[in-house]
Amino acid sequence: MPPAAAEPLTPERILETTEEVLRRFGPTKATVVDVARALGVSHGSVYRHFPSKAALREAVTDRWLSRNVVMLEEIVSAPTGTAPSKLEAWLEALFETKRHKAGADPELFATYTVLLAENSGVVDDHLSQLIAQLTRIIAEGVAAGSLAAPDVPAAAHAVFDATGRFHDPQYAADWLSPTIITEFEAVSALIVRGLRA
Repeated sequence: MPPAAAEPLTPERILETTEEVLRRFGPTKATVVDVARALGVSHGSVYRHFPSKAALREAVTDRWLSRNVVMLEEIVSAPTGTAPSKLEAWLEALFETKRHKAGADPELFATYTVLLAENSGVVDDHLSQLIAQLTRIIAEGVAAGSLAAPDVPAAAHAVFDATGRFHDPQYAADWLSPTIITEFEAVSALIVRGLRA
């Protein structure tokens, strides 16, 4: 039995190990038994925390997506900075995070792309959180008079949709283009200019 079994079995530890197993075997071959083996426990022990393979995969997907939300929340909640600068920073951080994940660990990124397709409810919640963050930035700008949007939620949706090429995983191949940063900057600047009061 691996020495890791001496550590208490927590949901977080299971999720970390599941991520490693997914990286190693891919989403089609990774099993709960593989996760249990890597942890040095029985698969029943894993099922005590996650009642099914689907629940485990959903939790891993949620954990992966939540990291983005937490990081972006720091920009939204920053006590300093104007709404236009926060909007630019938020869009850039989202793009760079997705681009980095796709480039730094393409196998895991491909795995998560499969998991995202399986867990549409988790993805829908994640997208709602991101759009809510954009809504807060734009509302802050409208309140301060630095941005103009007669319908703030609609503007947030439009910004998210307009920048989809820079954060939707289906466009990951485009992110390797040598001109992608210039293209992103042009779209981002156009959006911010369009929202300025």
